[in-house]
Amino acid sequence: MQIRTLLASAATVALLAGCASGGSQTQSGTADTGASATTTTYEGTLPCRSCDGIDLTVNLSGTESSPAPERTFTLEADYINHPQNPGPEQYQGQWDVMTGTATDPKATVYELTPNGEGQIYYFQKIDPNTLELIDPQRRQFENGQMLRLTKQ
Repeated sequence: MQIRTLLASAATVALLAGCASGGSQTQSGTADTGASATTTTYEGTLPCRSCDGIDLTVNLSGTESSPAPERTFTLEADYINHPQNPGPEQYQGQWDVMTGTATDPKATVYELTPNGEGQIYYFQKIDPNTLELIDPQRRQFENGQMLRLTKQ
């Protein structure tokens, strides 16, 4: 399964009242050639149509105020008890900060663009500790709370 299929499936399942549980989270800072670089980790479990859930981990390096080349991400999706037993999927690329959603012109949205093949992902910053997966038109899904990732 590819992550784009995974996220589309997760959104569909969420809209149809699938089930998800909250995840854990971590945050760490690292030093890079004398400059301080921050990596923030968001984690959660998304609903899955054919498994017990999808553990999703998103690591954002840099900050909203960092120059664009310094804002990178990694995304890992791990399927829980999937009948085909796929291994974890991993993506990396650049992330950008956008303003506004369909219902909130002041909302902060993170746009994650994978290197090479893959779709762009959008996460709305709900509060300082929570991101929510939203659609490409920057609209929240009906059961958006099931699509939330949290940080430590």
